[in-house]
Order: sequence, then C-alpha cells, then structure tokens
Amino acid sequence: MTGSRAEVGMRVVHRRYVPYSHAHYAGNLVDGAYSLGLFGDVATEMCIVTDGDEGLFASYADVQFVAPVRAGDVLEVGCEITRVGTRSRELSLTVHVVARGAATEARPGAATVLDEPLLATTATGTVVVPG
Repeated sequence: MTGSRAEVGMRVVHRRYVPYSHAHYAGNLVDGAYSLGLFGDVATEMCIVTDGDEGLFASYADVQFVAPVRAGDVLEVGCEITRVGTRSRELSLTVHVVARGAATEARPGAATVLDEPLLATTATGTVVVPG
C-alpha cells in the first residue's frame, strides 16, 4: 500500500467473549492484562487498515481499569485515531462490557445483554508504522 489512509476519527471495533479459562481471581475476575492484549489486537487492525502493515505498539499512557471484566462477559473493544503523525498514530482505546454471564445453579449458562454497555478499561496508545 502506498501512502497512509490514517485520519483522526477512524475507528475499529472488535467483540470478544471472555472464556472461563481466563479467570484468575475470585468472582471469575480476569486480570487487566487481558484488556491490554485486546487493545493490541484492535491497534494492529487499525494499522493494517490505515497503512497496510501491522505496525508496532510503542507505548500506553493513562491506562484506567474502571470496572471489572469477568469470565462470561462479551466485550466490545474500540480503537479510535486521535492524532496522526508522519509514522505514529495516537489511539484512544476502550473496553466495554456489553453482555455478562448470569449463571445460577438452575441455569448454569444464563447470560444477559446489558441495557447500557459498562465501561471497563480505557487507555491512550501510540503505534508506529513504517515510513
């Protein structure tokens, strides 16, 4: 691909089910690194879409773990370009819980779609693409 298609406001969104194999803590909590890994995935797609290359994640800034992520959740992971440099892109990254497991003894597979997505994690990231 020649030239970049990167523009402020471009957005990539992924959805992901959190398997129970990722629960590490009481209450089926998932560690914060899980969200950071998902940020890497959406940032990679953003680099591919805009620059035809997977790019490299250079840094995270202002990572905030706002609400818990649990096994059984369905997450929506968003990535939006907030600044375009010659070879760098600054990204606004979010994880929202859009559905949550609601298992009971009578219904071990029960789950519910949340009326309003729950903001779980935010960060700012910088990626670098070839010149």
